[in-house]
Amino acid sequence: MKNAPLKALTLALGLFASAVFAADAPLKIGTTAAFAIPLETAVAEAEKQGLKVELVEFTDWIAPNVSLAAGDIDVNYFQHIPFLENAKAAAGFDLVPFAPGIINNVGLYSKKYKSFAELPEGATVAIANDPINAGRGLQLLAKAGLLTLKPGVGYKATEDDILTNPKDINIIQVEAVQLVRAYDDADLVQGYPAYIRQAKSFDATSAILFDGLDHPEYVIQFVIQPKSKTDPRLIKFVDIYQHSPVVRAALDKANGTLYQPGWKN
Repeated sequence: MKNAPLKALTLALGLFASAVFAADAPLKIGTTAAFAIPLETAVAEAEKQGLKVELVEFTDWIAPNVSLAAGDIDVNYFQHIPFLENAKAAAGFDLVPFAPGIINNVGLYSKKYKSFAELPEGATVAIANDPINAGRGLQLLAKAGLLTLKPGVGYKATEDDILTNPKDINIIQVEAVQLVRAYDDADLVQGYPAYIRQAKSFDATSAILFDGLDHPEYVIQFVIQPKSKTDPRLIKFVDIYQHSPVVRAALDKANGTLYQPGWKN
């Protein structure tokens, strides 16, 4: 019991430090264009509740983790756990998921064909070129019956893991944000509804097949440095994002029916 006062003092100092930290600076959140608009709504809601938040929008998928690891932002929101694990392995980042956001559907789209059965032998299929989203594309092609993969490879699948390819499809890899441009040329394209909507070139709901909730590992995460897990600003903002009716309406407007919340209400 003689250590109880010390523990109480430590807790009090920790709470005081958190309060000072929260009061001194806005919570800085890094994101990309695909997630920015609903986050802007959450930022506005947070400010109504006295929480200052600064949204930092990045144009690529590398800078948000570099910036977070350097301490230039407090949290980022643009990636799922497979992408995070790959980034950590590649760069040695000490980053962890804090809370789930939404999961976006990814689909297989075709300008020329309405079913997989119509695809010709040797059809050109465009998928993402980064290791994680390429694996998601390959899993989607397997779900479509266009190929089979080695058992258990999951999101780490590569073209080397293809066991059968009955139609001898020709897979080409394209930067994920540029896949929408491949729609006009390829026979089949892995597509991300958020980028399709931004391009306004075709109907984001027109995929032949979506992956839906088949792979919950693709839920987008709020990612932090481990030291930030008790940051009261962060806790409050995530609660607003997950539970504010205004934010949910913004998510519905931005994503339509092509997303699901990754958290339990």
